[in-house]
Amino acid sequence: MKSPKRNRAGQLILLTTVIATLLTACGGGSAPTGTEQAAESNESAQAGLHTKENQRETSAQSTTRSFTDWSGHTVEVPTNPQRIIYHGETTGDLLALGVMPKGILKLSIVGTSYEDQLSGSTDIGFPFSVEKAMEVEPDLIIIANNDESVYSQVSKIAPTVTFDSFAPLKERMTVLGDLLGKKEEAAKWIQRYTDKETAMWKTIRDQGAKPDETASVFTMYPGNRLFVMISTGLPQLLYGELGFKPVPPVKDILKSDRGFMEISPEKLPEYAGDRIFVLKPIDQAAQKDSDELLKSKVWNQLPAVKNGQVYEVDINKVNSDATSREWLISELPRLLQHES
Repeated sequence: MKSPKRNRAGQLILLTTVIATLLTACGGGSAPTGTEQAAESNESAQAGLHTKENQRETSAQSTTRSFTDWSGHTVEVPTNPQRIIYHGETTGDLLALGVMPKGILKLSIVGTSYEDQLSGSTDIGFPFSVEKAMEVEPDLIIIANNDESVYSQVSKIAPTVTFDSFAPLKERMTVLGDLLGKKEEAAKWIQRYTDKETAMWKTIRDQGAKPDETASVFTMYPGNRLFVMISTGLPQLLYGELGFKPVPPVKDILKSDRGFMEISPEKLPEYAGDRIFVLKPIDQAAQKDSDELLKSKVWNQLPAVKNGQVYEVDINKVNSDATSREWLISELPRLLQHES
């Protein structure tokens, strides 16, 4: 297994833990590891897993096909899955293809533009709950995590594939289109989205944004911790081919596939671009820290602040998923005009 995959799985676990903390306002405690996720199942769940495995082995038929996932597993998956569990932070990718998952990581959709659409989906929880997953009776499980200790447990429930949720949007949609039997839908979505994004950037240029302008994205995490977002969420759109440029330190980090990085406030001048986007936290303590940062001397000396080019947006409105991205390309021109 290639090391970047391992690193990005760890980043995903940290990202999910950050989201969980933002939503529950919990302060202390260490982030759950893959081993702790595997330990979630109890003896009764284990017995059920063996039963599920036996049923799958005896019911294999021509309605399955081989699929090689992100981690290199070759899995027999249904050609037309109906009861899907998606455990990751880009659930909106499935919705964009017209797929309603039966099981989800609910904390990752709170505050999104599509939260209400998933009210009927079962929360599998974080860490992944084997018991809850079994209740869904899935025919396919997609996990945005390549920890083998997790995979070995989850894959006993139903055919399971790992998915790189940090990959570029169009790459993710192509993979999901293939996996879910939605190749044509994925291709059409990508074309529609590409046209809309191109039109959006033309609008933004017409508003006065210059091709060589840089942009940065920051957010506060509970405990007065400042993060610069690198390759997940809003930066995926901002740093596209037609978009803004990352500042040199962020450009260097982009090569390492990191989703985000903690920095000290003193480092802000190095990481701040011509335009700054502030992701507003959900946790009240983190929001208070964010407000204090925006009043600080180091912040107010930044050129973007002096030029009135700072934009605040709710953190869960700008996720990386396809549905959030569609919302964002309609909102970004208005945001840059301070109309949102």
